[in-house]
Amino acid sequence: MVDNDGRNNRDYSLTGRDAHFAEACGLANADWYHCAIPRKELKNLLKRQDGPAIRDTLIWISALAVTGFGGVWFWGSWVCIPFFIAYGVLYGSASDSRWHECSHGTAFKTRWLNNIVYHIACFMILREPTIWRWSHARHHTDTVIVGRDPEIVAHRPPDILGMLLNLFAIKSTFHAFGKLLLHATGRLDPEEMTFVPEMEHSKVYWVARLYLLLFVGVAAGCVALASILPAMLIGLPTLYGAWLAQIFGLTQHAGLGENVLDHRLNSRTVMMNPVFRFLYWNMNYHIEHHMFPMVPYHALPKLHEAIKADCPAPYPSLLAAYREIIPTLLKQRRDPDYFVQRRLPDHVVTNSDTENLHLAPAE
Repeated sequence: MVDNDGRNNRDYSLTGRDAHFAEACGLANADWYHCAIPRKELKNLLKRQDGPAIRDTLIWISALAVTGFGGVWFWGSWVCIPFFIAYGVLYGSASDSRWHECSHGTAFKTRWLNNIVYHIACFMILREPTIWRWSHARHHTDTVIVGRDPEIVAHRPPDILGMLLNLFAIKSTFHAFGKLLLHATGRLDPEEMTFVPEMEHSKVYWVARLYLLLFVGVAAGCVALASILPAMLIGLPTLYGAWLAQIFGLTQHAGLGENVLDHRLNSRTVMMNPVFRFLYWNMNYHIEHHMFPMVPYHALPKLHEAIKADCPAPYPSLLAAYREIIPTLLKQRRDPDYFVQRRLPDHVVTNSDTENLHLAPAE
């Protein structure tokens, strides 16, 4: 649909015009392009292990304990600030990749280990586990398909202010608490009803009530101690530690193609240093992850090597990715039709036709 000034008017809701159009034109639950990879090699990459995730989780928990202890020990002094900065990133940013990987059930071989880390990380980043498990399943089924994907972060035109606010999770936390209050009353919103099965609804309600009870407990602790220190350890790190997760997250899809059935056109692979890769659990290999989502995070570098000849060149650094993302988002404020067209190896068909599929007939 085109609005009065000629710009494309997208409807990102999961119950609106573009949702129906995506289903009508075959974009929903569609077949996606996959790079060719020998079956034996893929089978090896798909093998799950407990070892790497146990190691990385112990390092993560130990780092949380050390930085949290330092923050508490030096509370009341300027010396506590670097400890809480580090603690915040470990709590409010590193938890993002942990819930994500464990939602796929691939981080650990042992199922209950995936579930424990998943639920802890979900609470840390304030994402309700049942809602986000099903939301993320839809995200992978219909990646950046307008009207189908509930996790599109950068709409067109983009909400730049909202992105800036989410450097400290302000907008997302306000939204999350609204959902918690709704779910605690035994209700889901209409969009959630499109991807959460009815048999899972009761889980949503009871977990929302548990989350709210935990936050009431933290608030009570603050009142009892006449200090915000308990909230500095549980709750507030979701906000003050969110900035790195936001910086990482925008590299995944922002500014790239919508309504394309090829992850090489709507996802980015960005090369990162070992510290960032540890915090992000290799989600910088995002084309690889979307194309083969059941490959564990620790095998993604090998998967990258296996398919890189059939993919666009990876961005050499986080800075290089943002040199493209920032101008693109600013341009999309004026021209929502603009997007970055990735160059594919030996690619003869452009993605312009599929990009136009979001233009539903005028009503």
